[in-house]
Amino acid sequence: MEKSLHSVCRWTFHAGKGGFVPSDSIPSWGSAELDTVGMIRLVHERIQPQLPDSVQLGIELHYDNEVSEDTADEVSAAMSESGLYLAMITPGAHGHFAYGGIASLDPEERKTAEAFGRRTLDLAYGPLKKAWHPEPDKAPCFVIWNGSFGYDLASVGVWQMYQNLKESVAALCKDDAKMGGELFIGIEPKPNEGHPSLLLPTVASSIALWRNLEAEHGVSLDKKGVNKEFGHSEMIGLDPVYDTVEEIDNDMLVHMHLNSQGLNDGIILGGPGKYDIDHGVRINGMNIAIAGLVQEAGFMRWKGHDMQARPYDNAEQAIDRVVRSILSWEACEQAARDLDRDLLMRHLAARETAKAEDLIREAVVAASEAFRKTYA
Repeated sequence: MEKSLHSVCRWTFHAGKGGFVPSDSIPSWGSAELDTVGMIRLVHERIQPQLPDSVQLGIELHYDNEVSEDTADEVSAAMSESGLYLAMITPGAHGHFAYGGIASLDPEERKTAEAFGRRTLDLAYGPLKKAWHPEPDKAPCFVIWNGSFGYDLASVGVWQMYQNLKESVAALCKDDAKMGGELFIGIEPKPNEGHPSLLLPTVASSIALWRNLEAEHGVSLDKKGVNKEFGHSEMIGLDPVYDTVEEIDNDMLVHMHLNSQGLNDGIILGGPGKYDIDHGVRINGMNIAIAGLVQEAGFMRWKGHDMQARPYDNAEQAIDRVVRSILSWEACEQAARDLDRDLLMRHLAARETAKAEDLIREAVVAASEAFRKTYA
């Protein structure tokens, strides 16, 4: 049986978020105490043993604060020694560029941000290549996250920012092609944070960008698509289920970030209009529906857990949350496989939506029981 691929994010393991909550909740995870190599070993020693053998773990990294030219060889070796793979890498441009990054109207910032992205490519194809999964269809995803290309002023300049963005992403894709075109490249949409407004706020706008890049710049759409994050859709009040339909319909589901901001759960708070809370996977009807959709689409790539410990957690609780998130998604997938799809479709065709609701509720109960057994 082919393994289910889950990836764990380096940025989950930190001492505390700071700001309005403590920055030292987990002192042993401070930057001086837990570097990226230490985090990889922690995942191997503390998380992997708590998961079934059917799960393969990978690691997700930001360049250059979590991996850099100075640390890449050591990080790659640690992944190989631990039996983990590089699942995703992304330029941490938001940590350097406050005025739009590759979309910036400041020519110098834009030039510097473009070079930053190319260095990320160099690292992925260079010293980190040893940590790639051996199967080409499970190669890492290079994620373009839009936290840096945002704005806080309504002006006609937004048009030029979008043109800059297209040109810069097209150039990055052509650089990738010259290096072999083995990476998957995904855009991660987000509506806001760290700017009041961001370019590419939705899955649909990300798909439209790729279509424009193909038509205007000759970019091949092979291995291009969307890194769908459930929570980012929830933040803006959109439907992650329909987002998934759009991604599948356009053959643009290349990576997934599984988390929740609290929508459709009835237990945790969050949802539309809230900030990026980053709870782990929840067992609910929407996630079972998404699991069913990606199963039918044959998606067998990496599923990343972009999540945060709660500000009051200790290290044990934070590790436990990652384990729970992975097992919760596996439980949703099991419930989606076991759901009588033909009966569900018959109920829907006959307008028997209450009976359809019964089936889905039973699937949620089944997923909860599957989680309980596996977690125990």
